[in-house]
Amino acid sequence: MIRVLIADDEPMIRAGVRAVLATDPDMEVVAEAVDGHDAVQLVQRHRPAVAVLDIRMPGINGIDAAVEIRNTVPATSIIMLTTFGEDDYILKALGGGVAGFLIKSGEPEELITGVRAVAEGAAYLSPKVAARVIAHLAATGAGALAGRRSAARHQVDALTAREREVLAFLGSGLSNGQIARRLHVVEGTVKAHVSSILARLGVDNRAAAAVVAHEAGIIPPQPSQP
Repeated sequence: MIRVLIADDEPMIRAGVRAVLATDPDMEVVAEAVDGHDAVQLVQRHRPAVAVLDIRMPGINGIDAAVEIRNTVPATSIIMLTTFGEDDYILKALGGGVAGFLIKSGEPEELITGVRAVAEGAAYLSPKVAARVIAHLAATGAGALAGRRSAARHQVDALTAREREVLAFLGSGLSNGQIARRLHVVEGTVKAHVSSILARLGVDNRAAAAVVAHEAGIIPPQPSQP
């Protein structure tokens, strides 16, 4: 059972997230928080596998709450819920160890996929969020879009063939165990590859590496939903 905490200052959003998660028999919402301070306290009390946090909340926002949760309950993985126009917040959260990012207006199935992915130790970047992050970086002096794509491809080309393969799966939201099964290797081998990838890309976490994978255009096509 994947135990989940929801934090959002809007009761309707919390109810919607709870309703979506309730459709999966392997997920249980153990607590709901109305702001970041409440989220930190409830995570410390309930120790959920995943905390789904609104990126902007009154008092302590989602980013600051995420940092506190990562410092005090590192076993809890964090997904940020965001809306269009919050790109600066997303960039800050990327540096704070957040494991997943979802758009509030996204498909319900994506919420289930994202929660399951981060619960298994993966990073999950909604394709819409990835596109927004890349476009925002290009528009804020971090390099023109074509230049950033070229730089990302250059970074990826410097990896070994197996590391590129692992990065592509990582960017698709797969956990180490899932990647190991795809590649028919032991999980420890994938862990070593991921550590090497993070070091060689100069990023701190899987979510930031996923951004590079998206920028480089190496994410394999996702299977269509039945």
